[in-house]
Amino acid sequence: MNKQMAKVTTVDPVWTQICDEARAAVRDEPLLGALIHAGLLHHPTLERALAYRFSMKLASAEMSEQLLREIAEEAFAADPALGQAARADLVAVHERDPACHRLIQPLLFFKGFQALQSYRIAHWLFTNGRRDMAYFVQMRTSELFGVDIHPGAKIGRGIMMDHAHSIVIGETAVVGDNVSMLHSVTLGGTGKEDEERHPKIGNGVLIGAGAKVLGNIHVGDYSRIAAGSVVLEDVPCCKTVAGVPAKIVGEAGCDRPAREMDQLLHSK
Repeated sequence: MNKQMAKVTTVDPVWTQICDEARAAVRDEPLLGALIHAGLLHHPTLERALAYRFSMKLASAEMSEQLLREIAEEAFAADPALGQAARADLVAVHERDPACHRLIQPLLFFKGFQALQSYRIAHWLFTNGRRDMAYFVQMRTSELFGVDIHPGAKIGRGIMMDHAHSIVIGETAVVGDNVSMLHSVTLGGTGKEDEERHPKIGNGVLIGAGAKVLGNIHVGDYSRIAAGSVVLEDVPCCKTVAGVPAKIVGEAGCDRPAREMDQLLHSK
């Protein structure tokens, strides 16, 4: 019975699909064979592949690839939730981004997904008392991907950062599950207080390109923030806000705006 249970627990459909896609990609584009084998097919699990990718991307003259890889593998081994979150993020990108046709694309090519996984390792370091190393990972992630997420921020699972350029998320920000945000989003503060000073984003929220959500405010579940808006007050659940400063302009338009990715303001 124990052996049967062990076999069940090793089933990983996401990783299986990734490996199938990777082998097909090598057949279609042999010149990428070395990259795909080293980054994906050489590894027994998604966690090991993520640790390898993290270390190869963030390595520099100041911190070697081997040291970063050891840090990432330690994080994944200590906290299985990191791997579970990565799988949820992968599926989210695949389902919501019309430019994503395979799971290997975010792993190899999409900086939003890669920056988010780097943040998750930085957050693990931060919450385990290794704050200087967490800040180093934050710095390298910002330098490399143009995404600056404080390692103290709390971010849920199933997150899509589409294009991701210039996303900034502050230290006391909280982002729920299944949130989608586009490039140039800021979840920022409005002062120098040490306590809670950043937004709390609910589950299933869609945040449009260039939106700024500022201060210790709450954005309710399944709401939408229109592109270019500046949000300074709480947003109720299932509403759409737009403008500078943002005001409620209607309902969210659907049950799951972050999944539908509909950013148009429809007339009544």
